[in-house]
Order: sequence, then C-alpha cells, then structure tokens
Amino acid sequence: MINLKKHSVHVILFPVIHMTHRIHTSLTERARELRKNATRHEKHLWYDFLSTYPVKFRRQHIIYRFIADFYCPAAKLVIELDGSQHFTDDAQEYDAARTEIMETLGVRVLRFTNDDIDRRFAAVCDAIDCAVRSKVKA
Repeated sequence: MINLKKHSVHVILFPVIHMTHRIHTSLTERARELRKNATRHEKHLWYDFLSTYPVKFRRQHIIYRFIADFYCPAAKLVIELDGSQHFTDDAQEYDAARTEIMETLGVRVLRFTNDDIDRRFAAVCDAIDCAVRSKVKA
C-alpha cells in the first residue's frame, strides 16, 4: 500500500505513462480481480443504474496508482462505495489523501456508503446523474 502521508501531491504527480510496467500490470490484475468479485452494493449500482446509463462508466478503473470503483471518463467523475472498512481513522485519512490526488488530476470524487446504496438508492442515482450532467452537455 502507498503511504500517501509521506508524499506531497506535487511530488507524486507525473504522467501515468511513466508508471513502471510492474505496477501497471499488478494494478491491472487487481482491477480485473475486483471486477470479478464485486460486492453486492457494487453489483447493484452497476447492473441497476450505471451499466445502462447513457454516458459510459467503467468498473474498477485505474487512475494514477489507484483503482476507482467506477469512473466516467466523459465527466471525469469517480464513484466510490465505502463499506465498513472505510470508517477507521486510518482509512478515512487514506481516502481523503487519495481524493485530493484525484482532484488534483481534475477528477471529481463522489463517495457513498453501502448504507446509502441500501436505503437511498434513488438519491444516489440522482446525485450521480446531476454530477455527470454538470460536466457533460448532451
């Protein structure tokens, strides 16, 4: 795991092209594994909304050295679903640093909890739709 605390955002931002082949291959394999073993909440959001959304989304997409749950290239939008493992202090700090890096790259990050997916699915879909529409003109 990358310790984001010891890196300044400016130091670690370099074109993705310069990532070593080993890192890229490792991330690609991990992303493929995550797609095959999606959580119940990821499957629900994907199959019941994002897979048929008029603007294309990708699942488990690599951005810099991270794997985003869902990514919309046209809107430069990442959707992250946070389960209970994201509620520890360390995980929240890591997620905040990761979000900061993605935003520095021009990517907006929306985070939803698994509880949001279970209890407020329509509101989650509306928020995603609003974020995409604000960036993509149809």
